[in-house]
Amino acid sequence: MFFQSSKMSTFGYFWFVMLAILGVISYSAADLQFNFYAKTCPKAEKIVQDYVHEHIPNAPSLAATLIRMHFHDCFVRGCDASILLNFTSSSGNQTEKTAVPNQTVRGFDFIDRVKSLLEAECPGVVSCADTIALVARDSIVLTGGPFWRVPTGRRDGLISNVSEALSNIPAPFMNFSALQTSFANKGLDLKDLVLLSGAHTIGIAHCPSFSSRLYNFSGILGNQDPSLDSEYASNLKANKCKSINDTTTIVEMDPGSFRTFDLSYYTLLLKRRGLFQSDAALTTNSTTLSYINQLLQGSLQNFYEEFALSMEKMGRIGVKTGTSGEIRKQCAFVNSN
Repeated sequence: MFFQSSKMSTFGYFWFVMLAILGVISYSAADLQFNFYAKTCPKAEKIVQDYVHEHIPNAPSLAATLIRMHFHDCFVRGCDASILLNFTSSSGNQTEKTAVPNQTVRGFDFIDRVKSLLEAECPGVVSCADTIALVARDSIVLTGGPFWRVPTGRRDGLISNVSEALSNIPAPFMNFSALQTSFANKGLDLKDLVLLSGAHTIGIAHCPSFSSRLYNFSGILGNQDPSLDSEYASNLKANKCKSINDTTTIVEMDPGSFRTFDLSYYTLLLKRRGLFQSDAALTTNSTTLSYINQLLQGSLQNFYEEFALSMEKMGRIGVKTGTSGEIRKQCAFVNSN
């Protein structure tokens, strides 16, 4: 039964080739691509860019939180705008947005306003997931930061669960091993870890994300993280987070340069002045420490180019394309059928 007629073999080979070709076509159509909306909504990227250019100069601090939103979205179920959902039938009201790591994320209304403009131009065409990706990029560029390419064609997810956000978003208290695992689970390597952490060169943090390093390190009340520069720690205690119970004070992640996308974040790491435990962890591994030194020995333009590659890579994590998911009419809600 291992032998077939020549005619049957030819017929079978023909269909094998046709299925293979169809498979390639299907995969290509479903993949992300640059200028995905060229025919279906040619003004889409310009609409996003114009809105960002009009409003971010009045609120430049939003750039940091918008790129953080993009990062947090991609690390949970892929870049599918699940972070924007207020409710899904599978999770009740406990969506990703309610998870502790996302409670300080801002800019949801900004995304909603951009999306409403896109809907007015091309109803049901541009996804919320692509909107986040484009807004994050354009916001960083407008504040003087790096440009990266954003392929589009993402579709929006239907599920958002608080527990998945808690288990997938890298925490500020993670050690190196946990960070490595978290990034590897998303297809990102140690170089990506170092580069994407560089986004901490802009923006602010709230005391609870790092105050244990000052007052309760390793769960022992009164202990201070020995890896944290003592002078820096003393300043934080005296002038910023004056007690472990402070939940409202905000602190610059890159003191003196928190609105400039530059290399000073990495300089501070080598001075043991990274704000988060996860920042300090980057200097505890020889590979990541080597990447940090290479960045500091290179130019700002080199950092921008390397950062851009990692951002594009991150933006492809677990994307839904083709017929997966949907194009939400409103980013906070799945479409009603």
